[in-house]
Amino acid sequence: MSKRLTHLDESGNARMVDVGAKPATERMARAGGVIRMSARALAAIKAGDAPKGDVLGTARIAGIMAAKRTGELIPMCHPLSLDAVNIDFAFEDDGVQVTAVANLTGKTGVEMEAMVAASTALLTIYDMAKALDKGMVIGEVRLLEKRGGKSGHWTAD
Repeated sequence: MSKRLTHLDESGNARMVDVGAKPATERMARAGGVIRMSARALAAIKAGDAPKGDVLGTARIAGIMAAKRTGELIPMCHPLSLDAVNIDFAFEDDGVQVTAVANLTGKTGVEMEAMVAASTALLTIYDMAKALDKGMVIGEVRLLEKRGGKSGHWTAD
């Protein structure tokens, strides 16, 4: 049984899915990732004295800004009017865990917005701290949870 790919038309051409007839529902997506780094870089970020300034504050703003522009970055994403985007950080022994949550009431999900927010926050941490450690590694970027829409609630946990 083959399932029709929604982003392809009958001729196999890429298209944006028509969500016009779908009902608006409350939707949420949570995504995360981690950046691993040297003890020196991590200590500077924790202390707030990295050479470029407030690493996590800047990364939070970058993640929020990126979520709002996801429709411009990912070709088949709809531009969405987000209700909220939150970026949180947790220190690990060898890095920083980033979690992004995006919310809206709309006709399509916010998984990509949460993923773009988390990814951009991680990249911003790298940019802000690269003078301390050029060998930082970004990884484990993934969707952690989503709610709303036809598929309901899903969690990776």
